[in-house]
Amino acid sequence: MKAPAPTTPHATGASREMTFAEAIREALAEEMRRDPTVFIIGEDVAEAGTPFKVLSGLVEEFGTGRVIDSPISEAGIAGLGVGAAMTGMRPVVDIMFGDFVTLIMDQIVNQAAKIHYMSGGKLKVPMVLRTTLGATRRSAAQHSQSLHAWLSHVPGLKVVLPSNPYDAKGLLKSAIRDDNPVVFFEDKMMYQLKGPVPAGDYTIPLGVAEIRRAGKDITLVATSSMVQVALSAADMLDKGGIGAEVIDVRTTAPLDKATIIESAKKTSRAVVLDEGYEGYSVIAEGAFYYLDAPVKRMGARSVPVPFSPVLEDQTVPTPESVVEAAKKLCGKL
Repeated sequence: MKAPAPTTPHATGASREMTFAEAIREALAEEMRRDPTVFIIGEDVAEAGTPFKVLSGLVEEFGTGRVIDSPISEAGIAGLGVGAAMTGMRPVVDIMFGDFVTLIMDQIVNQAAKIHYMSGGKLKVPMVLRTTLGATRRSAAQHSQSLHAWLSHVPGLKVVLPSNPYDAKGLLKSAIRDDNPVVFFEDKMMYQLKGPVPAGDYTIPLGVAEIRRAGKDITLVATSSMVQVALSAADMLDKGGIGAEVIDVRTTAPLDKATIIESAKKTSRAVVLDEGYEGYSVIAEGAFYYLDAPVKRMGARSVPVPFSPVLEDQTVPTPESVVEAAKKLCGKL
């Protein structure tokens, strides 16, 4: 499979045809040469180059002091990464299958995501957690899940899902340079996907979606490998006279809501393609034509829960905030 050329160039210089895996490896090598505080730690990352051979060759250049084979303990790896990041390093923690994030939730959700907030901004965790997602590899229930939505709901974390080699390199370099903890999901079925990648240094900002294809009849919002599915579907729809606009989300946290909403306003129809488990859009799908106003979702605010009682009480819905929302929907406010 071949990825489409990037629609918005972010770098100058000659491009080469590279696989997704090669783009990831090149990004890591360039960042390790640029910044001596960057190192990689994980199971089988050095001698084996990971089960997918994405990191093959890095240990020969940087040595076992910066490409570190760890014991089989995901919780230990993640904890070491958080501690190293808090003390001035920029670790890239490799968790070989995304399913194993279940083993590191305390380190990532309770520690990495909250340290900056709970220290009053005195501490930071500039760490990248590299892991995988995606089915169709016939790896069964414990090695095939796409759990990115879990971490996308955690304030303090950034979540990245590249869909092609160009984005994989540019987004990974941005993630490594970011002062926040970033979870970087790679679809394991895309490692051999080829596409153009500039030879020069470039980054892609986190939180900016990309319109991969313009259309006027329906919006297809997609993540990771589902972007390729959306583009193929758009080609088929075009033959039937339906113009599909394809939006590559690229990061789910932060989410580029403006691009998605403007496209949906333009086309008046939208389909979301994501390999994660389906959510709870029950009312929107089952009762849309009976609604007189958009569905309003109320939940906890997207911030860590404060210690201050005054602030804490503002993070969850209250009867007063529900009344205000209800009056607004009913046109009484």
